[in-house]
Amino acid sequence: MDLNLRDIRALIAVAEAGSFTRAAERLHLSQPALTVQIRRLEEAVGVRLFDRNSRNVALTQTGRELLPLLRQSLRDMEAVLRDARALGAGESGSVRIACLPTFAASVLPELVAQMKRDVPRVAFQVSDGVASSVNALVRNEEADIGLTGGEVLDPMLEVLHAGVDRLVAVCPRAHPLAKKRRIALDDLTASPLVLTAPGTSVRAVVDAALSASREALDIACEPTYMMTAVAMVRAGLGITILPETAREVHAEPGLVTKPIAHPAFVRPIAIVKKRGRTLPAITEKFVVLMRQALLKR
Repeated sequence: MDLNLRDIRALIAVAEAGSFTRAAERLHLSQPALTVQIRRLEEAVGVRLFDRNSRNVALTQTGRELLPLLRQSLRDMEAVLRDARALGAGESGSVRIACLPTFAASVLPELVAQMKRDVPRVAFQVSDGVASSVNALVRNEEADIGLTGGEVLDPMLEVLHAGVDRLVAVCPRAHPLAKKRRIALDDLTASPLVLTAPGTSVRAVVDAALSASREALDIACEPTYMMTAVAMVRAGLGITILPETAREVHAEPGLVTKPIAHPAFVRPIAIVKKRGRTLPAITEKFVVLMRQALLKR
């Protein structure tokens, strides 16, 4: 027979009260029910814990030695229950998120700060990378949720929210295209391009959008990260195409962004989790904040 919290509380109450009657009143139990609990506890440990007579009850020597151990066990088990209830209620826990660098550098910091104000005991594990890395981290259960880009075709991933990220052309202020209100498809194909590397979600959208052009593209370089692409544009190597929310672009006063007059320059983005996995309550709360933030974009 296993020990349980009720039986341990019963022993401590009887030991402190020195009476079954007073202990039963404290525990809001009938005296016979309390007697059964103590008998069950003695059977579990295999030894008498109380000496009883008509006037009082006292711990045996074994009972006295066990009392501090049982008190500590009770404190430990009650702490476990409190922690479990806090986790279940989303009042503590860890949010493990993988996300695109654009999201990590723009919206995510404010959301983390808001979550920490609302739930001080929350912790975050953040991994930022290209869409394929985000998907792999969620699929391999190294992250519970992901903010990814491109069409979600992996059957192991479940989409919790779908949205879009509009792409813009980025060029130096002195570039001839900087004077235009909107950039045409022909403008892009006639200019040297700094495109993010094949395999990135932005590049997939750009390749699909430019595939209708019969002109050969002049691709100057293909960096993986947007910060590198921005640096290449700043150096005069060409123009790039990035999400309009990319903070790397707005941090460069010498560059301008221009809308592209073509409906295909839109990158799908999505919040995903692994299919069939239950999210921690704290992560569910954070997903609500993420949805709200993406709907405002």
